[in-house]
Amino acid sequence: MSEPTKEELLARIAELEKKTEARKKGALEFRVGEKGGVSVYGLGRFPVTLYYEQWVRLLDMAKDLREFLEENKHKLKLKEQ
Repeated sequence: MSEPTKEELLARIAELEKKTEARKKGALEFRVGEKGGVSVYGLGRFPVTLYYEQWVRLLDMAKDLREFLEENKHKLKLKEQ
């Protein structure tokens, strides 16, 4: 395998910088892990990983979760904006 050219290396650097910028802007990223779980990156320091059935159960409860969050907002720690 030959060494990459300067142009190829610069193109790769530009590609990686674009990915980094997207992450910095708070964009969420989804990945499938080796064990078959779906991980969400960008919510916090560590990814949130659940299996298919768990994501479906959570999504099915989205309305209830939103209601719960609103009812308990006064107890929750919120980020200063």
